[in-house]
Amino acid sequence: MDSLFLRNLILDMNKLFSIISFVLIFVTSSYAFQYNKSQKPQINNKPKLVVGIVVDQMRFDYLTRFNSKFGEGGFKRLQNEGFNCKNNHFNYIPTYTGPGHASIYTGTTPNYHGIIANNWFDKFNSKKVYCASDNSVVSVGVENVIDGKRSPHRLLSTTFADENKLFHQGRSKSIGISIKDRGSILSIGHTADAAYWFFGKDEGKWITSSYFMDKLPDWVSEFNNSNKIESYLKEWDTFYPIEKYTESGKDLNNYENTFVSKQNAVFPYDLKKLAPLNGNFDILKNTPYGNSIVADFAIETIKNESLGEDEFTDVLTVSFSSTDYVGHKFGVNSKEIQDTYIRLDKELERFLNFLDRKVGIGNYTLFLTADHGAVDVPQYLRDNKVPAGYSQAKDLKSKLDLFLLKTFGVSTLIKNMSNNQIFINKSSALKEGIDYRNVIQAIVDELINYPSVYRVFSSNQLNEASYNFGVEALVQNGYNQKFSGDVVYVLNPATLSYGKKGSSHGSGFNYDTHVPLLFFGAGIKQGETYEKTVIPDIAPTISSLLGISFPNMATGRPLSEVLK
Repeated sequence: MDSLFLRNLILDMNKLFSIISFVLIFVTSSYAFQYNKSQKPQINNKPKLVVGIVVDQMRFDYLTRFNSKFGEGGFKRLQNEGFNCKNNHFNYIPTYTGPGHASIYTGTTPNYHGIIANNWFDKFNSKKVYCASDNSVVSVGVENVIDGKRSPHRLLSTTFADENKLFHQGRSKSIGISIKDRGSILSIGHTADAAYWFFGKDEGKWITSSYFMDKLPDWVSEFNNSNKIESYLKEWDTFYPIEKYTESGKDLNNYENTFVSKQNAVFPYDLKKLAPLNGNFDILKNTPYGNSIVADFAIETIKNESLGEDEFTDVLTVSFSSTDYVGHKFGVNSKEIQDTYIRLDKELERFLNFLDRKVGIGNYTLFLTADHGAVDVPQYLRDNKVPAGYSQAKDLKSKLDLFLLKTFGVSTLIKNMSNNQIFINKSSALKEGIDYRNVIQAIVDELINYPSVYRVFSSNQLNEASYNFGVEALVQNGYNQKFSGDVVYVLNPATLSYGKKGSSHGSGFNYDTHVPLLFFGAGIKQGETYEKTVIPDIAPTISSLLGISFPNMATGRPLSEVLK
């Protein structure tokens, strides 16, 4: 063979090998593609039911401090099987119930959604208003009581439940439940089928308003007429032997309030005996049994309203408020608050087991968070050498009135002082020929000198500056240009405008802002993160899961790390 023949033969063989290699690669790649396509996890359908749970006044550390006393089916199940956001915070001041529920479900802060407190001074009409009050509606379920004149009309934003309702052309259901009317109404929003709250003064029943319906459904009336609620007027003793409650303080101490006619705040509590002098059925709000009533009613709601039974995702919001009442009365280090959380853990387990049976595992998505935290009783902190204190707004106002009298010759320049905000009497200043802006600046310069005051801001600062960090940013996120006051001040850490016993909240410090955030169920990964998340992230996350529009004023981000 000559060299030319050999060279051509080699070239032909190389071409053949190239063709064979190409065919093999193509066949292998096609097979791999088809195999991978067949093995690719299928995207879960949207959940049939979304359940939002808010535990009123739940500090994050309750999850860890009481962990050894929890069972496996409540808080622990949510943490072990769901996604735990361990560094979750409120990103505004004030941390109250009304703004908390509104922010969770609208995905934004009070400077946008307009719920700046539970109650605030209406500077346009010179009167105090309540976040859920509405004189244009009437109570339903109980006649002629102010407790039923409620609606979401002061809430400026939509909630994710509203957006879900609009997305499904009204074919989904949205229902809110809470002991507190604001916890129910501000969660579920404007388009809700129902919002129910507890009326306990004499009768002990679930009520609503004409904003939502003209009469109670038969099943609600039947629930009210049963003896279910009355059955909780019984003895409240600790679930486990009290000596095992080593994660809380002494039962008998000087930091707790108690019920009328009971000498000391110590177990046990005879609720039936105490009820007549403590608001009758309202006494149940201040015990773990208030949470039991909410769980009972939530279960009946799902049954009777057929929630989660069709292709249109329903929304149920459930707010457990008794944790807040117990915290206010007894404080965050009390045996009473520990027992309340132990019992709530059992109620969560009961509720989750019901959802598993009724709606089905994998057919519902649930999240649990809080509307704010709470501080230890300041006197308790003082006794343990931690800086803390008390500061009453009326005392600050008296001092400021005297200062303004000396400075401007007028003592009526403050129109209202509430929620750590000061509203200037501009008409009084104008009448005296005083520039009200000078009054504002004078108050800012004076107030910062008071021992209990940490920071002071003028409305001009909050409207024109842009804060991105610290207390300044939290104040700005809670400041609504239209509704808020002319001066905003921040008290020192662990300083309350409150009584000497029991505890409260409202600040921008960690004990009030750091709260749990647990996601669980359909479309949710198993895991945890220490990366910071904020309350307005919840609504965009649920909206993304459902494939619906974000609430129309949402400023939070979807937590992609949570979603499958």
